[in-house]
Amino acid sequence: MADVHHEVVFFSGHVQGVGFRYTVLQVAKEFEVAGFVSNVADGRVQLEAEGAAAEVSAFVDSVVEKMHGYIRKSERAGRLRPAQFRGFTIR
Repeated sequence: MADVHHEVVFFSGHVQGVGFRYTVLQVAKEFEVAGFVSNVADGRVQLEAEGAAAEVSAFVDSVVEKMHGYIRKSERAGRLRPAQFRGFTIR
């Protein structure tokens, strides 16, 4: 199987308890991406997405645009790797 772009993003700010993960799930339906979004014990939200590099980037940018009022900081890291996800879920 061919490698896909995989991106891990950590969002901090007022990102838990505000429908952040549900919004990310809805946004994911607009893009050809797979992965998950989950709350982290330290109060951040973790997003992992894979697919074509342009599609993943546009997806993350759309999440940031929709939830900008809640995000104080986002940390992004991407790399190529074999696909590991099917569909997009909330964990």
